Amino acid sequence: MVYQSPAGARDLLPLDVAQKHWVEERLQQVFHRWGYHRIITSTLERLDTLMAGGAIQRSTVIQVQDREEELGLRPELTASIARTAVTRMAGATFPQRLYYNANVFCRTPDSSHNRQLEFYQTGVELLGSEGLLADAEVLLLLAECLNELGLHHWQLILGEAEITQSLLAPFPASGRDRVRQAIAHLDRVTLETLPLSEDLRARALMMLDLRGHPADVLQKVTKLSLDAPQQAALHRLKSLVEILNRCFSVDSNQNSQNFPVILDLSMIRTFDYYTGIVFEVIGNAAIDNTIAQPQILGQGGRYDQLLGLYHPQGKTIPGIGFVLNTEDLQQALLSADRLPQATPASDLLVVARSPAAYAAAFAYAEKLRHTPAIRVEMDLGDRQPEEIRTYARQRRIQQIAWLKDDGSAEIETIKRE
Repeated sequence: MVYQSPAGARDLLPLDVAQKHWVEERLQQVFHRWGYHRIITSTLERLDTLMAGGAIQRSTVIQVQDREEELGLRPELTASIARTAVTRMAGATFPQRLYYNANVFCRTPDSSHNRQLEFYQTGVELLGSEGLLADAEVLLLLAECLNELGLHHWQLILGEAEITQSLLAPFPASGRDRVRQAIAHLDRVTLETLPLSEDLRARALMMLDLRGHPADVLQKVTKLSLDAPQQAALHRLKSLVEILNRCFSVDSNQNSQNFPVILDLSMIRTFDYYTGIVFEVIGNAAIDNTIAQPQILGQGGRYDQLLGLYHPQGKTIPGIGFVLNTEDLQQALLSADRLPQATPASDLLVVARSPAAYAAAFAYAEKLRHTPAIRVEMDLGDRQPEEIRTYARQRRIQQIAWLKDDGSAEIETIKRE
């Protein structure tokens, strides 16, 4: 019998892990600089917890059999963190700045037998703060994360759920969802064939085209008849873009330029999860000065009503966050030749010359291992000296320490062939 991993599962080999760690370590350094703390939540959640916000469908959850309650593997982290914040952190001082590195499990409706089901994500949640400054912090933090990784060929696609939803308000309730779905999927053909009046059809097609340079899009929207709440949301969005442009820089020399943002008020989520800004980050890896095919590296937005769904008294706590798809980042960085190409090599191989030197060899290795940032291997015997040297060359080990019976060591530097 041949034992294989379950369909959709994936094993990470040492080099995969080294590259994943390279990404996570650099992102973690950025999170720490901004005052964020790591949180680890349960991999298992109750199904009603996962689906409370309306963003997760039961069909996408990998369910786990349990006699007492319906459980599922988390397909994302925001719901779990929202639950934790209002039940386990009730006495905490807000705002809370949290980040995570975790695996998630998700099944899509069109998943084939071998389609990947387990993914890795890195992200942040800023809880307990609303308004312009919190939005700007999260987007600037996202930009620093991408630049820290060396991904300079990226763009932020920025929308505003409140404005977009208000622009949908004139459509009849009976057909509004179909218009919403068509705009969300950039389906111009459907919009042109829906049973709408000429004015509403023109409005729907106009919404589909509210995408481009922020100044151009904002100018189009200001020509519409906006009520006071819409005007206030538009003013916040304009102020946010101004802050991003003023604060953004792309390198350590602080050579400032405009934040790489495309304003897209046609960006509609097909569920009522977000209440303010929504965004996607699109990355392009540069290979030999050629820009590769863009891909979505992450997404996020503001969700001011979500935590209230989990709070025992229904107390509303604002929140905003983003998630980066770790494996997509790895692929983009691998294409750009930024990731480690091999697992770290050991610095030294300790070899006992005879059985009488075994204890001395272990003691010698143990002493060296207390030196910071040094990797020491023990030879486990039954090999001739030339076999040991061949092994050291293959594993890129720099030196061999040959231990004598009296505990003294002869150091041999291994020449690479």
